[in-house]
Amino acid sequence: MSDLTFTPTDPYALEKELRHVQSLMKLEQQEDLVQFKLKNAKASIQERQQRGLTWYPVTITKEDIGFGGKVVLELERPAGQQGLHLFQVGKNAALFGNVPGRSATDRPTLNGVITSVRRNKLLLATTKEDLPDWVTEGNKMGIDLTFDEVSYREMDYALGKVMGAYGDRLAELRDVILGAKEARFREEKASDIFYPSPLNESQQAAVRHVLAAQDVAIIHGPPGTGKTTTLVQAILETIRRERRVLVCAPSNTAVDLLTEKLAERGVNVIRMGNPSRVSDLLLEHTLDAQVMGHKSYNEMRSMRQTADQYRETASKHVRNFGYEEQQQRKMLKEEARMLFQQADDLERYITEDLLESVQVITCTLVGASNRNIRHLTYETVFIDEAAQALEPGCWIPISKAKRVVLAGDHHQLPPTVKSDKAGALRETLFEKAINRQPATARMLTVQYRMHEQIMQFSSDQFYDGQLTAYDTVAHAGLDAYDLRFAPDLPVEFLDTAGFGFLEITIPESRSTANPEEADLLLKRLAQLLEPYDPADHEDDPLSIGVIAPYRAQINYLKDAIEENDELSGFMQHRQLSVGTVDSFQGQERDIIAITLTRSNTHGEIGFLSDIRRMNVGMTRARKKLLLVGDSSTLGAHPFFKALIEYVESIGGYRTAWELQD
Repeated sequence: MSDLTFTPTDPYALEKELRHVQSLMKLEQQEDLVQFKLKNAKASIQERQQRGLTWYPVTITKEDIGFGGKVVLELERPAGQQGLHLFQVGKNAALFGNVPGRSATDRPTLNGVITSVRRNKLLLATTKEDLPDWVTEGNKMGIDLTFDEVSYREMDYALGKVMGAYGDRLAELRDVILGAKEARFREEKASDIFYPSPLNESQQAAVRHVLAAQDVAIIHGPPGTGKTTTLVQAILETIRRERRVLVCAPSNTAVDLLTEKLAERGVNVIRMGNPSRVSDLLLEHTLDAQVMGHKSYNEMRSMRQTADQYRETASKHVRNFGYEEQQQRKMLKEEARMLFQQADDLERYITEDLLESVQVITCTLVGASNRNIRHLTYETVFIDEAAQALEPGCWIPISKAKRVVLAGDHHQLPPTVKSDKAGALRETLFEKAINRQPATARMLTVQYRMHEQIMQFSSDQFYDGQLTAYDTVAHAGLDAYDLRFAPDLPVEFLDTAGFGFLEITIPESRSTANPEEADLLLKRLAQLLEPYDPADHEDDPLSIGVIAPYRAQINYLKDAIEENDELSGFMQHRQLSVGTVDSFQGQERDIIAITLTRSNTHGEIGFLSDIRRMNVGMTRARKKLLLVGDSSTLGAHPFFKALIEYVESIGGYRTAWELQD
């Protein structure tokens, strides 16, 4: 919970709470800026390109005068560079010159805001009325995304709106979500669900609950329970009753997934912003693609082409330049300006026409303030991954809604917060709502991912023992995948206590490694995979995830796997991946192997004590969960003590001595 104790009887409690959230957000912004500067000062152009933060090289293909007399540049990157990137409308960016003899920190720059992105071209509205000399001196140029102030500005604006709301729908929603007023529901009816669907009873109950909610509904989706499927069904049912809804998520990946799922069901959906996954289905649902498919698009394009020709003619060098030529040039420039204006007006009309007839608009939380849709309001706003979203971000779309549906799971990873001082921001709006208004939530209880023994410990610890495994996965261990794996234990804990595998702290990175424990895990993994023959499983290759809580341990594991004859092939064929819990969020593997790394005489386990990370790590496994750790260090924490006792109770506990024998 946050530092502030919530007391609904205090009339100023909500305002104090929101002001506190706003102050934490300022601290997070400051820390984010410091880290951004540090990280990017050291990164090469190539590294920034790989991260999607830089286009290089770029050429200026057009120069124009925009609002306030400021220069607007059209920039183009080489056609071969079709990689994913993070450039989108509204983001701050800087054109830079790669000037010989100047260091990376001393490059000349020209700041601006991106106003359009189309494949390999973008428009940069600069802050200058004239171009600096270095732009025209033949230097190689690139464009960098600069610090994202836009997101913070929009979150701060939304918080201000929420705090200032009085006597309107936003004030009511704020009071309900934060627990000061009780949420209202209509009577639920089985006949409410119109679309035929393969949903189970708990999923159908969640959809009926969404339809009955008058203020707020929560779909609580533990791992593998089909949260996205249920959410899509709830959206389909809602658009039968409402003209247009907004669907948001904090990450581009989640927005892309929902857009694809809705498009597959025949929904008229428009994806605002830049998709991170480049699939044909997604691209055809972006606003740009929809504009290009509109019946008035060719007329608009023709206007712009004519305007370009007029402007080009007006700027051509004429040898005899008298009064008539001057007037002709002036007339052409004016004609070009008017045509551009008409084309812009037509583009606005096309956009409004598309948004008027669309059923679902999808975007990120900050994307809800996109200039094309910021004026729109919605009967219902859906927010997926709400338990991973910063509270201020959620208020952006909520401020445009009459009704809110949140989907997520507060027992999985919280949002990333960079500032230690702003740690209380990890308590999300989802968490506040589900704790203060339990009646708003419906939990999905049937999971379709993992063997019941992998599921059971998480179910008991986090979900009041309510989860059940669907018939097809309940007993599907490795031996069900291939009989040569029999007999097998779906959950196995290898205990290194008494082995002297002590952790090593890497001072430069404040990270921790345990090479001997990593070697033991890889030895057991290689032994486990011995019966596997890839030739027998070309259609369903085995997938393996190796998880470690610390970067230093991950680096050691990657190097060790490359040198390991039995395992390196799995890595090369992309059947085996190594990463932190965060990198596996939302994913699953047949086998998950976790090295818990910590082993010391003080019983210190660091951020392993954030048990939500372990919940995510363990529930990525479908058929086999292998854990390696030191029970004498881990057992001091009640969660890990209970975990070891659980594994013992199902016969999965082994000591490292057994493996050595």
